[in-house]
Amino acid sequence: MPPLRPSKRRWLIFAAGCLLLLIGWWTWRHGASREEQSGTAGASGLRGGGGAPIPVVAGNVERKDVPIYLEGLGTVQAFNTVTVHTRVDGQLDKVLFTEGQNVKAGDLLAQIDPRPFRAALDQTIAKKAQDEAQLANAKVTFARNTDLLAKKVIDQSDFDASKYQTDQFQAAVLADQAAIESAQTQLDYTEIKSPIDGRTGIRLVDVGNIVHAADPGGIVVITQLKPISVIFTLPERDLQKLPDTGGASGGLPVAALDRGNTAPLGEGTLAVVDNEIDQTTGTVKLKATFPNDDLKLWPGKFVNARLVLTTEKNAIVVPASVVQRGPEGIYAYVIKPDKTVAMQAVEVGPTENGETLIESGLTPGQQVVVDGQYKLQPGSHVELTSAAGQPQKTTMPAQSKSPRGRSRQSAKS
Repeated sequence: MPPLRPSKRRWLIFAAGCLLLLIGWWTWRHGASREEQSGTAGASGLRGGGGAPIPVVAGNVERKDVPIYLEGLGTVQAFNTVTVHTRVDGQLDKVLFTEGQNVKAGDLLAQIDPRPFRAALDQTIAKKAQDEAQLANAKVTFARNTDLLAKKVIDQSDFDASKYQTDQFQAAVLADQAAIESAQTQLDYTEIKSPIDGRTGIRLVDVGNIVHAADPGGIVVITQLKPISVIFTLPERDLQKLPDTGGASGGLPVAALDRGNTAPLGEGTLAVVDNEIDQTTGTVKLKATFPNDDLKLWPGKFVNARLVLTTEKNAIVVPASVVQRGPEGIYAYVIKPDKTVAMQAVEVGPTENGETLIESGLTPGQQVVVDGQYKLQPGSHVELTSAAGQPQKTTMPAQSKSPRGRSRQSAKS
């Protein structure tokens, strides 16, 4: 076969290039057309055209009483805490309590060796008896000298000496009585008693040790657990809300919850608002008192304190997930009777326990979308399902025939 001429070869190359360009243009045009059709169909489905309904979880707008809270982080504190010390020096003779025992005020906890203190008391009693005998003798002498002075038998100086001696022994007897009382007090201090109702902690000293009144550790720590206190803080901006509701004088309800803010630990009342603001943190301290009958609150425990300021009566509420935020503000999807949805602008209040207070935009009884909003657009057709994804049951009223012979029904989820 003879070789092609250059002019014919160029013509073939040009023809092949044109063919490739034509094939490429056709392929691109066909793909764009398919994408256009697919996008149109998808948008039509989302807008509630001929596409399948979008499954959503529905809920109702309700009316109920909603408490308004202030929340702060708090620490449980014993109502009273006492470190029990000895008030006299001596050997610890007995320990009469068990660690972790509930005790009452006046219960005997421990005893110091009482023998040295009893001996000191006996000495003061004997000294008083001695001075009382001398006082009796001085009184007899004074009475006799009074008669002798009247008869001019003794001079005035002897009479005065007997009088002052009587006064001296009277003072000595009074001093002896005070010494007896002091010695008796020291002897009583050898019995260490509980000053409050509470629970004992771990014993800090063992039997047989020499203890002193100046020892820093003491013998045991007693804490009063019923009632108990919670110290919590609030931002200073919330301080102005308290006097308006009577909070400055206490009495407002306070709830204590665990650190996860889920499990309630007790309910009490506000006892006091601190008289100054912490300048370093910009917070104010508050103290609440709890009965703590079930002992869920323990000294040193961290809790979330919830102060109830007031209660909104007959407030409109929805599940918190109903409220959505977009470029145009806060809104919710409302389900219409024909199972299409519409965006409704709303104004919201605080959110508590998974429910949001609605100030305007919704009315009680309306159906709203709780879950599945990310697939929706205004006008989308929806299918009501449960949280598990199953279709919700609907209540069907009496049916009527449509012009096409199919039944029309209204369903309420």
